[in-house]
Amino acid sequence: MTAAPTHADDATSASNGRAMAPALATADKVSARRDELAAAALRTLAERGYANTSLREIAQNSEFSHGVLHYYFADKTELITHCVTLYKRRCVRRYDDVGSGASGPDDLVERFLAALLVTMHEDAHEQRLWYDLRVQSLVDSSFRGEVAEIDTALRTMVWRILLRYAELAQRALLVDADTAYALFDGVFSHAVQRHLAGADDVDAALRQQVRRLMPRLLDGMQGTAP
Repeated sequence: MTAAPTHADDATSASNGRAMAPALATADKVSARRDELAAAALRTLAERGYANTSLREIAQNSEFSHGVLHYYFADKTELITHCVTLYKRRCVRRYDDVGSGASGPDDLVERFLAALLVTMHEDAHEQRLWYDLRVQSLVDSSFRGEVAEIDTALRTMVWRILLRYAELAQRALLVDADTAYALFDGVFSHAVQRHLAGADDVDAALRQQVRRLMPRLLDGMQGTAP
């Protein structure tokens, strides 16, 4: 039979709670500071690329000293993974309303395209950094955990949009989540590459590719969507 808590137990719990509060507050401050530093470093990393940037060069192009960066991040690897993780979380949120706000399948396609074009034009260098990091993870295991986590978030985002598209079209999807993500990632990464290279028909090509691809992922029989 379990004994009822005593006043002493209550006092001990309260004391432990008070002791933990400063530690939690400090952890929150450290986390916020790391996010602040990563946000400031992201542009330099995105413009210069992973291989061409050191912590010292990042510090020279931001308001923070090399010592501050090194205090909060053990090395460039830790900083770059934090930068890309923060960016991708923000990027994924851009697509939150693509499906929920769509009035029909064609409207969803256009809303999806609009979000893709904003990402390509406003975040091209950040996207390049992401692809750079993903390739680097093939040979450097220190990146693999974060890359896998980001890939999972992106795959989930694409799949959520496609499920809504199939629901609006009242048809079933012909692909699984992994295949769908591979298809759209390939189309989009190619568009980003051409955009960074200065091609002048990238927007039109991306629109055409996505408008053609989306219906082909559905079966031809009207019925209940998955």
